[in-house]
Amino acid sequence: MMIVARLIQGMGGAIFPLSFGIIRDVLPREKVASSIALISGLLGIGGGLGIVLAGPILETLSYHWLFWIPFVVTLGAAVIAVVAIPESEIRAKGDIHWLGAALLSTWLTALLLAVSESSKWGWGSTKTVGLIAGSLVVAAWWVVAELKSEHPLVDMRMMRLPGVWTTNLAAILLGFGMYSGFVLIPQFVQTPTSTGYGFGATVTQSGLFLVPTTITMLICSNIGGRLSTVVGSKVPLVVGAIVTTLGFVVLVFTSAKWEVYLASALMGVGIGFAFAALANLIVEAVPSHQTGVASGMNTVVRTIGGAIGAEVAATILAANVKGLYPDKHGYTVTFLVCTLVLLVGVGASLLVPRRSSRDAHVSGLPAMASE
Repeated sequence: MMIVARLIQGMGGAIFPLSFGIIRDVLPREKVASSIALISGLLGIGGGLGIVLAGPILETLSYHWLFWIPFVVTLGAAVIAVVAIPESEIRAKGDIHWLGAALLSTWLTALLLAVSESSKWGWGSTKTVGLIAGSLVVAAWWVVAELKSEHPLVDMRMMRLPGVWTTNLAAILLGFGMYSGFVLIPQFVQTPTSTGYGFGATVTQSGLFLVPTTITMLICSNIGGRLSTVVGSKVPLVVGAIVTTLGFVVLVFTSAKWEVYLASALMGVGIGFAFAALANLIVEAVPSHQTGVASGMNTVVRTIGGAIGAEVAATILAANVKGLYPDKHGYTVTFLVCTLVLLVGVGASLLVPRRSSRDAHVSGLPAMASE
């Protein structure tokens, strides 16, 4: 039942690319960038709040309420969507490419299963290697099938646009570090003080260490949206990548609680800027009728990056366990690996073609400017 429930939840993930499409279709162009930035920021904020609030809910109620409360919130959101959100009138002709959908689901499932179980099976195990190899074969088949289809699920020609593939490359690298932080910080601060480095925080207290992330993310996603309208979306992406990297640099050398709070705040600033920029860059790079598909694929690659980052972190920590807990060296190496990956992400963000803010307002079609 849990797997079925997760499948249904995954179907709901389409609300974000659909939201971007509706925003682009119904709002004036001068409001598109800031609105997409706000939605992107809320995506990260929602994840952060989930981690922060999980502790108090568990300690005061029971784990059942971790499902009942989101159910009530989601039901309310569904009612608001039906009543208040306008329907987009833009339509594109075509049928659903069922083979493409099946192949996409298959290779993503195989890849994410291999990554998620790698810390238990081992990266060199037959299961892990076999699933990864199989996912690559099916992914290649998927690309060929999409290229041959008259109405592809995902237009491969769109995926080759400079503004799309460079943004997706940045997304997978930034996702590696961003999502790792949400996993690593609570584990790090919950480690008992007897280990010589942990703070012995409770589940509720560990969530408080991510409060700066949530607050700064909310503020900076709005600032990032405004920057996108003034100087283009590449600037906040680069700034976000750099600041997120600095947050992990602080974690590499951390030895006090205030340093963890500082790193958390820096991560929120970086994620706020980067999330807003990634969504806007994708929307700006494609024609309006491809907004949903392009945004959805960007979300997919960001999720893949996050899954790989979390499992790489788990593997490193598992290799450095002494007694019941990883030693400080394991966390230092993990934070350092995330820092290095994010540095590559900074380089990838610099590759993204720059689009002037004037082009973003004047044209609904991609008009990427050369660097």
